[in-house]
Amino acid sequence: MNRETMPQPGAWPGASCAETPARDAGAAAREGGKPAASGQPRLATRCPAEQEGETDKKVFCLLVHPPNGGNEPRLSVAPEMDIMDYCKKEWRGNTQKATCMKKGYEEVSQKFTSIRRVRGDNYCALRATLFQAMSQLAELPRWLQDPELMLLPEKLINRYNWIKQWKLGLKFDGKSEDLVDRIKESLTLLRKKWAGLAEMRTSEARQRACDELFTNEEEEYSFYEAVKFLMLNRAIELYDDKEKGKEVPFFSVLLFARDTSNDPGQLLRNHLNQVGHTGGLEQVEMFLLAYAVHHTIQVYRLSKYNTEEFITVYPTDPPKDWPVVTLITEDDRHYNVPVRVCEETSL
Repeated sequence: MNRETMPQPGAWPGASCAETPARDAGAAAREGGKPAASGQPRLATRCPAEQEGETDKKVFCLLVHPPNGGNEPRLSVAPEMDIMDYCKKEWRGNTQKATCMKKGYEEVSQKFTSIRRVRGDNYCALRATLFQAMSQLAELPRWLQDPELMLLPEKLINRYNWIKQWKLGLKFDGKSEDLVDRIKESLTLLRKKWAGLAEMRTSEARQRACDELFTNEEEEYSFYEAVKFLMLNRAIELYDDKEKGKEVPFFSVLLFARDTSNDPGQLLRNHLNQVGHTGGLEQVEMFLLAYAVHHTIQVYRLSKYNTEEFITVYPTDPPKDWPVVTLITEDDRHYNVPVRVCEETSL
């Protein structure tokens, strides 16, 4: 991988449209946008509209509410709807930002007819990626079949004492005294559930089962702990290779060039521990996610419409045997799932 194929510094760290002061909700509504969601400042490039002073902001739906007001389990991934209907509902104005989003959605609609909205609780990158991967594959990934996988938590934690600083997800009540068992249980559950989906004969059956699976919060958040641990394992491998002078993917150079992640320990404390608590994955960490689950992640980045970064692939030179999942994002922070490939593009 070379520098020319990577999002360049200034585009990758955090890589969201830079936050600007939010206007009141009424003013945003009159201009076709939504009030801004609060959040920590991130390093990022600005959208053309924001560079010119327009702040057509959106607010994220923290929960996907059931239609009956709460009598049924809340959905982590909402039912599909026509992608252009979704666009018209979300972006009603004529600002430059809204126009950019509309054109981006129109481009995506040439490939996908529908979209599924993903719950936005700082796990959305993990959720959207796992949901797509688990619902579309007809066989259990080889890396999940590896018998050494379940030995990994004890092996790493015994070798790197700093891993005990791991902050468990919100659904685990902060119980870290049994960290090895917790991570092992999460990996075991991920393999068991993924294997069950892979055994189903039709894609429709897998889709229904995956929908149900992602309404079970305890199991769902356990998956994220497993994947975050796999991300850390991959980061340790890359860091060790880099220190030994071996060739590594260029994204890992960027990953460990940040002041907040000079080594895997800092990556854990300042980034992976924050996922689901105070933040989500940054752009450079999307590469790490792809390597952790052995999937190519293709993302339509609507704020980059009409640029070469509109469709970004993580990693940029993936192994040919990796399956592909496709996501869509308006701001490089929240990810949704495009579904139903248009017939004319699937032939």
